[in-house]
Amino acid sequence: MRKTIVITGGAGFIGSEVVRLFVTEYPDAHIINLDALTYAGNLENLKTIEHKENYTFYRVNINDAQAVETVFKNHQIDVVIHLAAESHVDRSISDPLAFARTNVLGTLNLLEVCRSTWNKDFTNKLFYHISTDEVYGALGEKGLFTEESPYSPNSPYSASKASSDHFVRAYHETYGLPIVISNCSNNYGPYQFPEKLIPLFINNIKHGKPLPVYGDGNYTRDWLYVKDHALAIKTIMEQGQLGETYNIGGHNEWKNIDLVQLLCDEMDVMLDNEAGTSRSLITFVNDRPGHDLRYAIDASKMSNELGWMPSVTFEQGLKETISWYLENPLWLQRVTSGAYKEYYNQQYK
Repeated sequence: MRKTIVITGGAGFIGSEVVRLFVTEYPDAHIINLDALTYAGNLENLKTIEHKENYTFYRVNINDAQAVETVFKNHQIDVVIHLAAESHVDRSISDPLAFARTNVLGTLNLLEVCRSTWNKDFTNKLFYHISTDEVYGALGEKGLFTEESPYSPNSPYSASKASSDHFVRAYHETYGLPIVISNCSNNYGPYQFPEKLIPLFINNIKHGKPLPVYGDGNYTRDWLYVKDHALAIKTIMEQGQLGETYNIGGHNEWKNIDLVQLLCDEMDVMLDNEAGTSRSLITFVNDRPGHDLRYAIDASKMSNELGWMPSVTFEQGLKETISWYLENPLWLQRVTSGAYKEYYNQQYK
């Protein structure tokens, strides 16, 4: 029997990486991409696989329960990989309701559609919810987040993701819905929307614009190359135990200022700039509210139980990421200008 896998948010940064991987790795499966194509959804990310016979795209907002239910009724869905989310912390501070609507109510819509259409026949079914390490709050200078760490979200974004995690877990406990959850550290790599730190700063350096660093720059994050995250998702889907949570981390802790300085130095090399040219663009700005000092993931459960380990070091991944953005200036130009939004109308008339 042919397996049908729905990936929500499949036109986004991480989602498109997962879609490209799954369409290639599962040629006998039907991969359905549901994406509302809000500002961060970009179908140009999927040019390499958009005409594959095992791939289908639907422009669907997960808050539209009827539209989601129609997809489920027209296709016998076996697996949901739920990535669709509002994900930028700064935007959550200015518009928390948008994050509650998509991340909480949208997830609840999906859970309800799965519960009703699967109708208690959960054989070979799976609802896989992708979340963030930010639900755990902030760490001090030492320690790591584990799957047993208490939830303590400090931003509207992390609060909305924490709420959705709890709903997913509640549907497992209350209705027996087969679920897994993963909480991941910061992702980076090709196709990332340029509001995020690394692509934003690459673009700013190219154009000689300031590089705004919050506070003193000593905030620490664990960074994971997006291709490694996609492979971790594939591993959890195939091998994860129902009802379990898995933390996915890159074992790559970097203070923001150290990361930015490394990025500047790599850009100077690749652009043939005089050493230190890009560092001169660093500008310290007022901190944002609720800024967590440090995140760091203990991913030993992933390695010990599922055999997954990150394969790309941060230095290697950063070089590959910079090269991709420098080699794809049209993609970056179309995103920053908004022209990428026209692609849907051209391809899906």
